[in-house]
Amino acid sequence: MNIGDKAPELLGINENGKEVRLSDFQGKKLVLYFYPKDSTPGCTTEACNLRDNYDSLREAGYEVVGVSVDKAASHQKFIAKNSLPFTLIADTEKTLVETFGVWGEKSMCGRKYMGTFRTTFIIDEHGVVERIIYPKEIKVKEHAQQILK
Repeated sequence: MNIGDKAPELLGINENGKEVRLSDFQGKKLVLYFYPKDSTPGCTTEACNLRDNYDSLREAGYEVVGVSVDKAASHQKFIAKNSLPFTLIADTEKTLVETFGVWGEKSMCGRKYMGTFRTTFIIDEHGVVERIIYPKEIKVKEHAQQILK
């Protein structure tokens, strides 16, 4: 997925088993943020930064949706533990991470594995990708501020 591309209508299934569609956010900008794993330090910091700045993001016309390949039950615990005010898509089939090109080979301590690259897509009111914040650019402690500028 690149700047100028139209995002898919069906984004996925959220933590409650409900379909999340692009049309649910008509008239708003959508912050679709992909993250590696629930309840890990960096992902928790990022989610909490978005939570703490959620009102500012909404006032600026944004809605926030997180995506990881974790199961819905994991998302429910993550939301409850951190009081997250936004929905999380359980992309267990890896449909959305592959569509957006954020699934690939990663390495940690010399070990290679497949995983999600932390990436944020800003989708405009018409469903078109307007901006992409790439993995090397994302600062988890100030991610909301990066989105707002």
